[in-house]
Amino acid sequence: MELIELARRIVEANGDGEVHTVGAAVRDARGRMFGGINLYHFTGGPCAELVALGHARAAGARDLTTIVAVGDRGRGVLAPCGRDRQVLLDHHPGIRVLVPTPEGVRSISIADLLPHSYVWAEHAVSSEAGGPAPARQSLSFHRDYLDAVRAGRKTTTVRFRDPVATGPVDMVFELDEEVVLEGDVTQITSKKVGELTEQDAIADGFRDLAELHERLRYHYSDIGSADDIAIVHFRLADA
Repeated sequence: MELIELARRIVEANGDGEVHTVGAAVRDARGRMFGGINLYHFTGGPCAELVALGHARAAGARDLTTIVAVGDRGRGVLAPCGRDRQVLLDHHPGIRVLVPTPEGVRSISIADLLPHSYVWAEHAVSSEAGGPAPARQSLSFHRDYLDAVRAGRKTTTVRFRDPVATGPVDMVFELDEEVVLEGDVTQITSKKVGELTEQDAIADGFRDLAELHERLRYHYSDIGSADDIAIVHFRLADA
């Protein structure tokens, strides 16, 4: 159908096999179609579906009816990841999603695609103690750090221009299949890059301070020794 073909053309024309690998297209109630392509980044670069939603909004579309994502290199229609399903349900609860099944591509309502879902508004509902229930945030990690976090060798992460708050957190590792670990951000320490210590490096899962600085330059190409950074302390939910 037209929507699938638009998503396919987008990724075939603009994909690069590394950063841009999925195209998406969304249709509004007037039949207009809007496309997007993903932008992979270890800090949580947007999926193609979210880019398409932003494109539609920027063009004035409000009532969105159907969305689809198509992978590069002939992978065909892809089902949305868990994060995208939650975003679609929260912002467009009536939308339908085209997904692959053994019987072919089917159109499924987002509510059916995400049963027993978390309700976004719940974070503002008072808890039994009378205070607001804490909102759950996401913290994205490079895929290389998954084993160190699971093993407890990495209990902090240094963030630059990436606001993080204490409280419940979903730690997202963007591998071929997204891995999410539940945990808590327990403390945030502010420093300048030049004030980082060997102890900071070891807590972050690195051999020494030199390796930490090397990785910071890899992740943040414009970071300097006088820049302010946040050391985010976290623990796994089952630790």
